[in-house]
Amino acid sequence: MAYQSQNQIANIGSFKGAINTPEMVKRMSSACGGKDEGKQFIASMLDLYENDKYLQNCDPRLVIAECLKAASLNLPLVKSLGYAYVVPYKNVPTFIIGYKGLIQLALRSGQYRRLNADCIYEGEEISFDRLSGAIKINGERISDTAIGYFAYFELINGFEKTFYMTVEQIRAYGKKYSKAYSNGPWQTDFDSMAKKTVIRQILKYGPMSTQMQRAEQFETQSAESAARAEIASNANTVMMPEPTVVIDSETGEVMDPPPTITDEPTTPPMDF
Repeated sequence: MAYQSQNQIANIGSFKGAINTPEMVKRMSSACGGKDEGKQFIASMLDLYENDKYLQNCDPRLVIAECLKAASLNLPLVKSLGYAYVVPYKNVPTFIIGYKGLIQLALRSGQYRRLNADCIYEGEEISFDRLSGAIKINGERISDTAIGYFAYFELINGFEKTFYMTVEQIRAYGKKYSKAYSNGPWQTDFDSMAKKTVIRQILKYGPMSTQMQRAEQFETQSAESAARAEIASNANTVMMPEPTVVIDSETGEVMDPPPTITDEPTTPPMDF
């Protein structure tokens, strides 16, 4: 068993006590659609917390608050499923929706007939129809090396949309918007992050359900918290005004703060 500090042990105890109250069981049952489903979600919360030593350094109350975001969207927190995650950043728990979670929320709206994202591999080529915006995949795959990623949807009313980005474009996007690019899920699961990126871009062209809008709001809140955690971790003994966290209203990304008259470096943007 991995070493646990006294603080981590105390936090686990506090976490268990908070999630096993009748009030929490009732709340989870309502969010997840039934008592058994609620208890199952609570069990997944405990499994998540007990098996993440970094998350154990976070305030249990804040972890629960982030887990509740997943519950309100009825998305499981089981890592192997890839629908939603709660991960620590500078000891601040942050809710992240996976690309499978985005697909799930879109399909629940009942307006999407098909929604898919996948890799384009070495040996395959992309051709574009500039008039319709459609793409065709030509050639034959010769390796497991991805050269690009696409997303596609078709609505019930027949409207179709395709979106494509090369690996280089995906990496540039990740480096620009993700503070965790160098040591986070971009490094451990690049394919999933790339698929999420193209899905997020293409969903801008489709109908947005209430749940999808709420998911975007949750991720924006998480990005703001992570950005503020970065500001706090870099604070020195000189009292400086806290930089403004600016969110791009179209993309939901945390953007560079407006210029200020200071010699301090600006805080880079944040996205998962």
